[in-house]
Amino acid sequence: MPYINLKTTVKVSDEKCEKVKAAFGKAIECFPGKSEAYLMVGIEGGAKLWFRGDASADTAIVDVELLGAVNSAASENMTKEICAILQNELGISPERVYVKYTGYNDWGWNNRNF
Repeated sequence: MPYINLKTTVKVSDEKCEKVKAAFGKAIECFPGKSEAYLMVGIEGGAKLWFRGDASADTAIVDVELLGAVNSAASENMTKEICAILQNELGISPERVYVKYTGYNDWGWNNRNF
């Protein structure tokens, strides 16, 4: 039950949204037992973000939320994947990207919790 939310200063076309979403779908497999089958992705382009007080270059923050504990080795690999995706698809330097991980004990879907 992962959720990935991207907020970026880049205005993201529908075509780029599809490419980023598909790449996130593959990257989520960095976490054992996670796949695109239950992945939800949100993409907010054109956001106003300042990194180190500077808005002169494109920037992004990515929230990755998971059911269960966050595995440090998996999140390290996922950060590399996310940074590569954002650099390749949106031209955002990894130096301008934050990735945040949160694990949850309870996650609801379809009238019940997992």
